[in-house]
Amino acid sequence: MTVDDFRRLALALPEATEAAHMAHPDFRVRNKIFATLWPKEGRGVVMLTPQQQRVVVELKPAVFAPVPGGWGRRGSTNVSLRAADEMSLTSVLLMAWRNKAPASSKK
Repeated sequence: MTVDDFRRLALALPEATEAAHMAHPDFRVRNKIFATLWPKEGRGVVMLTPQQQRVVVELKPAVFAPVPGGWGRRGSTNVSLRAADEMSLTSVLLMAWRNKAPASSKK
């Protein structure tokens, strides 16, 4: 997957918008960040729950890894774009989006 693929899949989710956070593109639903993109590093970050993170890291450790430190302990998860496939990336973006979207957006 590429940076453009990540962006396309994130923006395909309902009400998703692109903004910037700490000089990196981010993706939001109703102004809540559900993913960020680190283009120079070829990685994305998705905001999962710790339980979701454990599952995806166990299933695909070459693709997913906890972000170091406290953010990672709370579920922030690195995505290696080079190692990711479209189905896995779509799945984690949707999980992250659902974690942040208000109930009215999920209908």
